[in-house]
Amino acid sequence: MVERIPRVVVIGGTYVDMAFKCSQMPSAGQARSGSALSYAVAGPGPSQAVQAALCRCEVHLVSKIGGDPFGPLAKKSLIDCDVDVEYVYTAEAKNTGVIITFVNAEGENACCHYAGANSALQPADIEQAEGLIARADICLIHGCLPQDAIAMALKCAGLHGTKTILNPARPLERDNTQSTDLPAEYFSADILIPNLFEAADITDQSAVTIRTAKLIGSDLVVCGARCAVITMGRRGCMVVDRGGADDIPAFPVDLVDHTGSGDAFAGALAAYCTVKDDIREGVKFASAAGALAVTKFGAIEALPAKAEIIQLLQRDDIDLLPNN
Repeated sequence: MVERIPRVVVIGGTYVDMAFKCSQMPSAGQARSGSALSYAVAGPGPSQAVQAALCRCEVHLVSKIGGDPFGPLAKKSLIDCDVDVEYVYTAEAKNTGVIITFVNAEGENACCHYAGANSALQPADIEQAEGLIARADICLIHGCLPQDAIAMALKCAGLHGTKTILNPARPLERDNTQSTDLPAEYFSADILIPNLFEAADITDQSAVTIRTAKLIGSDLVVCGARCAVITMGRRGCMVVDRGGADDIPAFPVDLVDHTGSGDAFAGALAAYCTVKDDIREGVKFASAAGALAVTKFGAIEALPAKAEIIQLLQRDDIDLLPNN
């Protein structure tokens, strides 16, 4: 009997990332010589989708690209990584989103991004993919998209009982505003996965420390989320639900490039949650993926395979995901 392959739908922005490695970040008026260049399709949509595919899930991406030469490049790259692109729409009058990233010798990064076609993702695009969302085990959503599109995705998933994981990043139309209020629909997500600074903004917490992470997570759960996972980089994660709060430590690794860690975490967590309903073990699995991603330079090319994640977890007696 052939085991069913878990299905993940990822809704997130698609970008082309040009990442430069240099000894120091250039300041205003300065020019720095780079030591490496990574030129690839990136962004939360493709990166999270590819990570879930590397964890042996059937993955579909809902996103939008431009009518420029970068659009076909993005689709081909995704297809090569076993990600279905049927619902990667094209906005012919717009350019594909672009990210320029600088990574210094310590692995720290700074970037500038242009949303491009991502700002044109509409609720109607999400509705067109409703059947796909209905058949999914997990719908993984990144909030840096138009707010109405995110709300529609959560509505469709809720209507069909599809579990949702949402990174409640600031919507594109609020990118340059001071407002941190999120629409009520965002708190209908089963699992919220903000980083500590995003979570502090959402809950109006002035102090951003590990000690306040538990309080911040509790506030998100009170607002309606079934579970909040506050990611804190090298300091680990705080998992809060109605059953309590737990600090999940990070895996100690040598930092090379922090670029893809959050997307590796999200994609791996989605993959885990398709087959098991243990959020704390899922966060450990996802944390291992995020840790491995920072040990390589680049975005998608730095994402770890399932076998690498299992090896880091040192659980050779347990296979966390099905061998399909």
